[in-house]
Amino acid sequence: MIKRPSELLTREERAALSRRSDIHAWGLVAGTWVLVLMLLGIAGLYPGILTTLLVLLLLPGRQLSLAVLMHEAGHGSLFERNSTNRWVGQWLCALPTLADLDSYARGHLEHHRQAGTDADPDLANYHAYPISRASLHRKIIRDLTGQTGLKLLVAVIGGATGIVSQGQRQNRSLLVKQLSTQLALFVLLSLFGIGWTYWLWLATFLTTFMLVIRLRQVAEHAAVPDLFDLDPRQNTRTVVAPVWQHFLLAPCYVNYHMEHHYMSGVPCYRLKHLRTLLKARGCLDHVTEYTSYAQVLRAAVTS
Repeated sequence: MIKRPSELLTREERAALSRRSDIHAWGLVAGTWVLVLMLLGIAGLYPGILTTLLVLLLLPGRQLSLAVLMHEAGHGSLFERNSTNRWVGQWLCALPTLADLDSYARGHLEHHRQAGTDADPDLANYHAYPISRASLHRKIIRDLTGQTGLKLLVAVIGGATGIVSQGQRQNRSLLVKQLSTQLALFVLLSLFGIGWTYWLWLATFLTTFMLVIRLRQVAEHAAVPDLFDLDPRQNTRTVVAPVWQHFLLAPCYVNYHMEHHYMSGVPCYRLKHLRTLLKARGCLDHVTEYTSYAQVLRAAVTS
């Protein structure tokens, strides 16, 4: 088992790693939204098959960026103030991707507590790996044809309208907030004269974004050395791939997932430095280093 942070890192190192920065945080949030609007703007100015394909290829990573930043805000590690984490994490990151900061954070923190055990609430996402090539192809088809996304959409709407939902009133309130942010995005795009590109945003969310989410889950925990070992080096994977792969599949430093499980309070923008320190201490000497997502798929898919 890897040593605890207090045994491996000095107090000064832990303090520096845990320090939150509003400049870094706002840079990630604003940068993500600038790219979203640029992509939809290009499609709006030059409508056609090529620009549509460009959006379907590049926009999912920006939607994932918002989900990752929601995740950081859920840990309280994105901005310096908790109030900023909560507001930005909910209104600028979670709701635009039809998520909810509070409910996500509750489930995700439980995932951290139970990682490496059969009580991990996220286990269903990756415990069956490695899977066959045919199984992977079926999953990809379900994602790219919108079947996975529509199931998610039905679950979101069903949670607010179901007759037996215990928290029906809160669910309806959440749905109103989620729909309000979608309307706000549509209105913003309409002000630029490209309101129709909202449907590209939604189509991407229901298709290629679902595939990117799946690949991220596979990269983080599927076909790891030992899913039921409490050591994060055994139950979690970091992928140090080329920048273009991170741009498409793992934005905002989410690729440093083993380091995140080791010290979950470290902001995403300091995880690379944490990895450098762990390497210097010899903690990663016998850990396989993954340098591409193709390498991950080779480990997660049988022939």
